[in-house]
Amino acid sequence: MPHASLAHPPRWLSASQLHPTPAAGVRDWLFNQDSLTRRLTALAAGGFSVTPLVEGWQRLRNDECVALGVAAGSLGWVREVYLRGHGQPWVFARSVAARSALEGSGLALDQLGSRSLGELLFSDRAFDRGALQACHYPAAWLPAEARAERLWARRSCFSRGALGVLVAEVFLPALWDAAGIDT
Repeated sequence: MPHASLAHPPRWLSASQLHPTPAAGVRDWLFNQDSLTRRLTALAAGGFSVTPLVEGWQRLRNDECVALGVAAGSLGWVREVYLRGHGQPWVFARSVAARSALEGSGLALDQLGSRSLGELLFSDRAFDRGALQACHYPAAWLPAEARAERLWARRSCFSRGALGVLVAEVFLPALWDAAGIDT
């Protein structure tokens, strides 16, 4: 399902650029440098799972091409999943890598299945994580059943040599409920 191009795409901002600043609990989840998978696993106390939604080659969105430093309209591997706690979708995650950098990199994104990409990226010390950025994620870019306005999202680029993997994570209302955070 190709993503709609938006008249006003989101502006991804650093923590210091966000105004107004989100609530402290939300800010902690947006800009925490640790593995989100590990954090969700701890919160779910054994009830964590990954549900793949979309995997395959697609044209990358313009904001993704800019972040990865590739030409507009580049083809890339796109993986969209739900990160679930006790069966509930807590986070919608979209990970992309440009085909030009992914082919020959040895990273088999097409073989992850229900395993977490985050766990793979955090366990491979060759990957460096770029700065975290946040925005209100466009509702049009979310799966229909999770579509809502003004959901907080974060993204960062994990790089290893010429390979960049851009990971965006959208925090769904059920996560804030489970974490006891008032947004």
